[in-house]
Amino acid sequence: MNEDLNRPQGRYFEELTPGTVIRHRVRRTLTEADNVLFTTLTMNPQPLHLDHEYAAATEFGQPLVNSLLTLSLLVGLSVHELTLGTLVANLGMTDVVFPKPVFHGDTIHAESEVLEARGSKSRPHQGLVTVEHRALNQRGEVVAQCKRTMLMQRRDADAEGAAV
Repeated sequence: MNEDLNRPQGRYFEELTPGTVIRHRVRRTLTEADNVLFTTLTMNPQPLHLDHEYAAATEFGQPLVNSLLTLSLLVGLSVHELTLGTLVANLGMTDVVFPKPVFHGDTIHAESEVLEARGSKSRPHQGLVTVEHRALNQRGEVVAQCKRTMLMQRRDADAEGAAV
């Protein structure tokens, strides 16, 4: 049997060396329904996201996709090739920016670059990895970016059955 079929889809700590860039394969077109659902679920009454007439009178001329939806999508798009089955915990996000607006119908893809990686002193079967996530639209423009620090499983921990 192919041993690769038994491992998690995400990458272990040892596979995330600084400088590694992962271009995530799954893309997603954001719809108006996505934006209205996310915005109302999170109790955000901002008319920029919900009111076409209001948004038409702004410098954008149309509703904007809620930036926290864009951030959530950015992290979600990274899961398959980065953390699926190998993440212990998210430790935090910093330097979150949204340099370009996102509109209904924009297709977002993501990439992640490993910035730092070090073994955990208190958890020898785990390591800390900081990545920079970038979300790009269909024109290749960066629409969201953040740094995310994660506690990751080590490969040897999985083999010993000691992973969380």
